[in-house]
Parts: sequence; C-alpha cells; structure tokens
Amino acid sequence: MLSLSALFPLINPLGSALFFLGLVGNAPPKVYRELALRIAVNTTLFLIAVELVGTAILSFFGISLPVVQVAGGIVITAMGWRLLNQEEPEAKPKQEDPVPANIDALHQKVFYPFTFPMTAGPGTMVVTLTLSAHASIKGVLPNVLAHIGVLLAILVLSGSVFLSYSYAPKLTTLISEQTAHGVRRVIAFVLLCIGVQITWNGLETLLTTLLKS
Repeated sequence: MLSLSALFPLINPLGSALFFLGLVGNAPPKVYRELALRIAVNTTLFLIAVELVGTAILSFFGISLPVVQVAGGIVITAMGWRLLNQEEPEAKPKQEDPVPANIDALHQKVFYPFTFPMTAGPGTMVVTLTLSAHASIKGVLPNVLAHIGVLLAILVLSGSVFLSYSYAPKLTTLISEQTAHGVRRVIAFVLLCIGVQITWNGLETLLTTLLKS
C-alpha cells in the first residue's frame, strides 16, 4: 500500500491516458490496445529493473539514501509545482475528417516517449529507488516481503496503465474536460506534497547525522 500510494500520483494512469490520447490521436481501438499492452509491459520491466538493482546502483556510486531523498524530492516538487501552475491548452474544435494516425510511427514511440517519460518518468524512478532502498535495510524475511510488496504494486499500476490507455478514447466521453483539468490539478498538488515530504525525510536524516557528529 505504501508503494501504491507513493507511485500512483507519479504514474497517474488516468491523467496520463488523456495525454496519451492527445499524442496518439485518431487510431482504431485495436491500435490503442496494442500500444497499451506494450507500454504496460515496458513499464513493468523498467520499474522492476530499477527496483531490483536500485540499492546496488546507490552503493556503486557511493550515494546515500538521504541524498537520494533530497535530490529526488526536489525533482518531484518541481514537477508538481510546474504541473500545478501549468496553463491548460485551449480546446481545439473537432475536425470533420480527422487525419488517421501513423501506426508505424506510433509503434516506434512505445518506449520513448510513451513509456519514458510519459508513464514512468524521472520522479517515478527516484521513488522506486527510494522504496527499493527502504526495503533493503531490514531483516532477511522482511526484506524479501518488502521487495515483493513493491513488485506487486508495480504490477497493479502497470495493469491500471493498460486499462486506462486501452480505453483512453472512451474516457473522454465519460470525463468532461473541466473535470479532467480539476483532476490534474489535484494530482499535481498531491505530487507537490509528496516531493516536499520526501525532501524533508532526507533533510531530517542528514541534519540528525550532522548534529550527532
């Protein structure tokens, strides 16, 4: 649940689906499902790789968890602030004969930019690294269970990405543009708060270490 609550605002399946819809444009439902499946698989493999080797990467470069928390928190805070103050694009009138999407070009964009950074961006990487590091500082059994929890959260979020992206065209008929704008603002604020909290956790640990020394 901790991993879900930390990663969900960053991956933001419903909000990202709206951006995904704008990038894909007029394409058959089959194409949306194919792209959604490949993006969900890429997201799963990408985040699992980060989670499994996260602690090893930090140790290799000699980076402590508090430093990762401060740096990552600043990045997430900046992302949340930018999204919170971002001007919403003006609604464009619907075209009578929309131009069909270039299917081959869309398949070439499955990893970049559809998977990274649209679905799993730098903020998601930082939080996954942080969760991985937290899961690796306990006992053997709690360590294994904690990593399994992170992996399960990744699978659940990837499944939600698949569903949201597959039915992105239908989401626009269920959610009005004003409601979507409001949801994005709320998610941006939550993202901002998460960034501040992660930064504070890192600063608190660093300051405690400094005062003790």
